[in-house]
Amino acid sequence: MKSGKVTRGAESTTKRWYDDACGTALALEFVGERWSLLVMRELVFGPRRFGEIKTNLPGISANVLTQRLESLETAGILVRRRLPSPANVQVYDLTRWGHEAAPLMRDLGRWAARSPRHDPMAFMSGASAMMSLQTLVDPARVTDAEMTVAFAMPADHFVVRTGRDGVTVVRGAEDRADVAFTGDTMAMRRTIYGKEGFDREGTLALSGDPAIAQAFVDLFALPEKADAAATG
Repeated sequence: MKSGKVTRGAESTTKRWYDDACGTALALEFVGERWSLLVMRELVFGPRRFGEIKTNLPGISANVLTQRLESLETAGILVRRRLPSPANVQVYDLTRWGHEAAPLMRDLGRWAARSPRHDPMAFMSGASAMMSLQTLVDPARVTDAEMTVAFAMPADHFVVRTGRDGVTVVRGAEDRADVAFTGDTMAMRRTIYGKEGFDREGTLALSGDPAIAQAFVDLFALPEKADAAATG
């Protein structure tokens, strides 16, 4: 009688962390190393150059970032490509399969934000700030609130649309937005999550209808913290 052993093909040459067939175990092998999931987060809204990724991940060394990019590329999660002229620079981009992890990152972020240890005012990259909008929106209200909002950050621009599809984000500028915000991610959090208003010191500068801007801000809120019994 033949053995029931399952051959792993190319995977047999790769060292496995866990002797476990569960997809969760395999997922941890792909993204469980420090920085891996955050590298993916920085690519959710479009390709980035090496230096841009490194700038938005304070504390990561160039050597470690190179290793993580290589391992994610080997796993088929991201690809390297060169932008056409006149840019003509190498960038990293998520594959179609890599993009499928974005909802998982949002769900994980929503869960972790309920921890008393979560500090909403720690460093946050532009991509992380935009993902927080997708994560912390009120799903019961967003479908009836159709708006286009532009964010001009010091090193990045994003366009956020709300409505039947929830919150969608694309990297880039938009001249015909309903309202436009200017400021860094700290100002964004003070305005949107801290509810400190607009055009004040440390908050977002507003261009457009204040009523529309306030309606946008009202769609978002930090989640309630898990109680001590739940975390103990």
